[in-house]
This record gives sequence, structure tokens and C-alpha cells, in this order.
Amino acid sequence: MKRIIALLAFSVLCITLIARETVQRNLIQKRYTFDQVKAALVMDQKWVPYPAYADRSGWDALLGGHKDALIKQGEQFLDYEWKVVKAMDYMEYELSGNRDVMQNPLGANNRAIGVLFAAELAEGKGRFIPQIINGVWHTCEMTSWALSAHLAGLSYAKRSLPVKGDNTLELTQGDMSQMLSWIYYYLHQEFDKIQPEFSKRLKDELKYRELDSYLERDDFWWMGFTGGNGNGLLNNWTPWCTSNAILSFMLMENDKERLAQAVWKSIKSIDLYLNYVQGDGGIEEGPSYWGHAPGKLYDYLNALYMITGGKISIFDEKQVRDMGEYIVRSYVGDGWVVNFADASARGGGELPMIFRYGKAVGSDLMMGYAAQMQKGKPTSVSGGLDMSRFFETLRYEKEFLGSDKTYTPSNYTWYPVTEFHYMSNPEGVFVAARGGYNNESHNHNDVGSFNLYYDNLPVIIDVGVGSYTRQTFSSERYSIWTMQGNYHNIPMVNGYAEPFGTKYAAKDCKSTPTSFSVDLVNAYPAEAGIIKWIRSYNLAGKTLKVSDQFSLSKAVAPNQINFMTWGNVDASKPGVINVEVRGKKMQLKYDAKSFKAEVETIKLTDKRLSSVWGDEVYRISLKATKLQKSGKYNYTITKL
Repeated sequence: MKRIIALLAFSVLCITLIARETVQRNLIQKRYTFDQVKAALVMDQKWVPYPAYADRSGWDALLGGHKDALIKQGEQFLDYEWKVVKAMDYMEYELSGNRDVMQNPLGANNRAIGVLFAAELAEGKGRFIPQIINGVWHTCEMTSWALSAHLAGLSYAKRSLPVKGDNTLELTQGDMSQMLSWIYYYLHQEFDKIQPEFSKRLKDELKYRELDSYLERDDFWWMGFTGGNGNGLLNNWTPWCTSNAILSFMLMENDKERLAQAVWKSIKSIDLYLNYVQGDGGIEEGPSYWGHAPGKLYDYLNALYMITGGKISIFDEKQVRDMGEYIVRSYVGDGWVVNFADASARGGGELPMIFRYGKAVGSDLMMGYAAQMQKGKPTSVSGGLDMSRFFETLRYEKEFLGSDKTYTPSNYTWYPVTEFHYMSNPEGVFVAARGGYNNESHNHNDVGSFNLYYDNLPVIIDVGVGSYTRQTFSSERYSIWTMQGNYHNIPMVNGYAEPFGTKYAAKDCKSTPTSFSVDLVNAYPAEAGIIKWIRSYNLAGKTLKVSDQFSLSKAVAPNQINFMTWGNVDASKPGVINVEVRGKKMQLKYDAKSFKAEVETIKLTDKRLSSVWGDEVYRISLKATKLQKSGKYNYTITKL
């Protein structure tokens, strides 16, 4: 499909990021005051746009053809045995770094509750309520709803074992609060018919664990009030946790003053998040985090719109629209997306939510993409932790599935502050390159790196990240090979790879529809001796020309140029490397007099990686045959 040009900038020059600056846009607070927000609040859950529990015709209409499937899903859990998260399951994170030992049984319980809840709403006969009560009661008996990995970092004790009275507000705890708040809203009267203590206990726990803690605490980094998680960093945690908090208040709090205080506090956090995220709409966490970053921003703004009767809204802000459209512009095709940092090369964003987001911000690009990607595919819904998305998917499904909007992919996108550059052409070549800096959210040391795709298939790749363990978000992070500069598509200079740190940043990026260049002088330590290192990408037809023009103060170790790939690699002929990936062939040519090629096979034992790339990936390393303080290296990569 022919791509159209989309230039997201007034200038093609990037900003030199010696230190990351946060722009104080305060998009919500600049338009609304606390008094305006408080006056607009819709009280006593009158904002809820879904049928009442007893409104069977309303539920039949909302569920459409999903009713029977939801009931059948619920029936599978009527005899579910609720799993105990044991003390040593929590401790396993400290002992071995394994998160799943604790997370899997908790996740299974949460899944069961959500599916049973959706089934009861679909059927409305009370058949699932006893088992829902069992799950809710079991959950209320837990010391904490937070994950062991997050307790270790966020709790007062800084240990993975929960401590009574140490309420930790985090992702899963917030998801559970939201889901359980919906259960209270819809089923507390049904619970009371059996035993009033059930709903009373649930209400008390939600107040204690979520509502009171949210109002009383300002010290969680994701709130933004303490400067973020190192260097002012905010990420998907802020809209994710904040959207869960506001929805819990909307469903549980009927005191207007407390509700107003919570909503206003949430507004301040979201403004801080929007200040942190670059104003060009680029998402440094990547597409697989989009659903939890801009996607959760949309969920939050949608909740704010509902609780204020549509009077408080920033859906018309360009930054909000651009953040939404990032997921579409980063789509390559056939399920592949542009991935940097911890993001995966596949997936990102639920189509129904992309459509709703697009509708809210007036983006035909998003609505057309979602509608076109959905065409001819079966639809399904399921209860779970995020019941708000479940309800909204149902509410907009008819409009979504009936949309005749289409989209045309862009052949050029440039994010001048985030420094992401995408270009493609009718020959089926797509290039994604980046500037940025080495202390972004979910960071990898990869300033100047690139990905190359032929006919929607990645051939020069960013491997991504393996399964999260204790090591992933610790001082040991950059001992993991996937995070290191040497395992991205960038040079090793004088024996030095790119290190971690905000000051290691791109300089003087230049972007056009067919080219991108960046000076890597600031991306390496001073010991590398770089005076200038211009990495350039030029796309012409089926060929991408890559070059490194450099000037060094010293030449003490051979430079090494790295390319990550997968498939079948043949480097037997000097000057030529042939790579075949799922029938797609490319040829990398280099000067055989200047370089000796080596190919390293990397076995993938981590399922998160092998599920994308198979059993192994390869690092092609071109090692310079001579030391030189200045020069220019050229490489061409051609689609065969």
C-alpha cells in the first residue's frame, strides 16, 4: 500500500539532549481550576453509562453476540479452587529474582474473578455470585494486593514480602481496586441478600487499601510529586495507576469534597506525565507499552470526561492526539512494529481502544487503522482486571465494527524531540532510526541505532528484552546483553560501547523523507576519544546506504560495527554477507580491505525473546583491520 508523507515537525533538526528538559505545559490545569472541576462532578455514580444489574434487556443489547460466550467462560470457573499466594512465593523474588512464582497464582485468581463477574452480568441469575464472593473474600484476606517485585521497590520495608499496614499503590494493586470497585457497584446489593458482611468488607478494604492511601500518600514516584523514578522520569505507571485510582473513587466515593480532592490530585499527576512525555507525541517506551501509556492516558481522560459530564476534557490537545497516533505510525505491517528499548517487535494496542481513542481526539488515522485491521477478523471479549475497558469495548463495538474508515500508511514520520525517524518507499523497504539519549524509560543503550524491514518483515533488528526479573530493573540492568550498546546496530569505538546515562545523547539529528543522520559524539564516554562520529542512513530504491564518518583524538583499538539479525546468515565471502529471513533476502556489502566480518550466534533461551525471533539471533560484527583517527566507513544493505 502506497504510503503518504506525514511530517511531524516544523524543523528537521533535532535538539541536543545534554540533559532532558521537562516542559511545564500543564495541559489540564492551564484550562481548569479546582473549583471548576469540583462544580462539574457528577455524583452518586450517575455518570455510569452502562445498564443496571437488573436491566436484562439493557445487558442483552450491550453484549450483543457475546452473551453466551461470556456465560460459558464463567461456567469454567464455577468449581475453581482459589490459589494461595504463599509467603515463600513472595520471597522468591528476593531469593532468585523470579517474579512469576508469586504473580502466576495471583493472576489466576484475578482472571477467575473477572470472568465470573462478566458471566454474572451477562446472565443475571445469581448463579455465579457465590463463587464471586469466594474470590472477593479470599482477596480481601490478603495482606497486600501488590506484586512482590513492586513491594521490593515501593513499600516502606523495601522487601518483597508484604507487611500489614504498609499499603503499596502500584499497577496490579490498582487494577484489582478498579475491578473490585466495579464488583461492589454492580453486586453489593446481591451480596447483601446472602450476608451484608461481604459487601461491607469489600467496601472497607477498598477504602483502606486504595482510597485513603491515595489521598494520604504523595511519595509514590509514579505520582510525580517527588520527581519521578530517577532524573524526573515518569512512564506508563503514571497514567496506569492514576486511571485506576480515579475510577475507584468514581465508583466508591460519594463525598463530594473527597472525590474532588482525589480528582484534582489525579489531574496534577497526569499533567506531570504529559509534561514529561515529549510534546511531539513520540513514546520512548515503544509500541508494546502504548496500551499502558497513551492507552491508559486515554482511559484516564475518558474517566475524567465522564465524571465531569463532559465539561473537563483535553481531547482536543494536539499532544494527546499525537501520542495516540504514535501506535499507528509505528506499525510496519503483518503484526510487526518499530521497537526500541524494552518494547517487543510484535504487537501493541487493542484495536477497539485505538478506535475509541481516535474517535475522542478526532483522528481518522487511528479510526481508519483500527477499523481496517479488524476487517474480517472475529471479535471476542472477556472479563478480567480491566473491567472499564471491557465495558467501553462493548459500548462502542457496534460503531467500531460498522466503521467504513480506512487508512493509508505514512511513508515518513519524524518526531523531532523524541528523535524517532521512520521512512519507507514503494519497494517495500522500511527504515526506523533514532537519536534520543541513554536514560529513557525502559532504556537500552542504543542512540543512533536502526531497524530495517523488507516487505513488512524485520531483517536488521532490535532484539528487545527478555522476561522481567529482579535484575532487569536494578543496578545490574546493563549486565544483560539485550540492554548493551554492543548488541544494537551501532558502532563500538576504540573499544568502547555506548554507556548508560542521560548525558550520553544524540547531537545534531537531521531528518528528511529519505535520510537520517546523527552525530554520536556525546553518546560515548570521553575515553572513546570521539571528536565527531556522524552515522547516516540514506534510502534509495531497494538499498539502504549506511555510513560512519568519524574523527577521533586517538586510535587505540579497532572500531567494530554491529548489525543484529536473524534467519540464515552467510558470511563466507569477504565483503558480502547474505541474510535470508523467512524467504526475504538481503545482502550487506562492506569494504573487505577495511573490515573482517565475524558472526556471533546467540541462543535464545528466554521465551519472551524466542517467541518473537525463534531459537537464535545473530550479531554481525565488522571489525576494522587498521587503526585510524579519521575516515568514513560505508555499508550498503540491499533487498534481493
